[in-house]
Amino acid sequence: MAAKIRKGDKVVVLSGRDKGRTGEVIEVRPAENRALVRGVNMVKRHQKQSANQEGGIISKEAPIHLSNVAIADPQSGKPTRVGFKFIGEGDKRKKVRIAKRSGAEING
Repeated sequence: MAAKIRKGDKVVVLSGRDKGRTGEVIEVRPAENRALVRGVNMVKRHQKQSANQEGGIISKEAPIHLSNVAIADPQSGKPTRVGFKFIGEGDKRKKVRIAKRSGAEING
């Protein structure tokens, strides 16, 4: 199946402690059905000191399940479902993602 959420997409969190927050997708893990979203689902981790990194307690993003995020509509910024549409004809057909809410094309 085609990827509905990709790296670089702007998404809205639908449930959990960060509900309503928006962020950019840093990484998608399709095998786990999870994604890393910048500034969302922050957790504290104890980091051991290494040659190039300082030790201590650091905050970093934890993966969030794909069912708990939705693409932000390019026009309104509200959460939307994703559909697909073919643009062009013949050999030059291109499959693009569209927002179900507004019908706008999702760049990416």
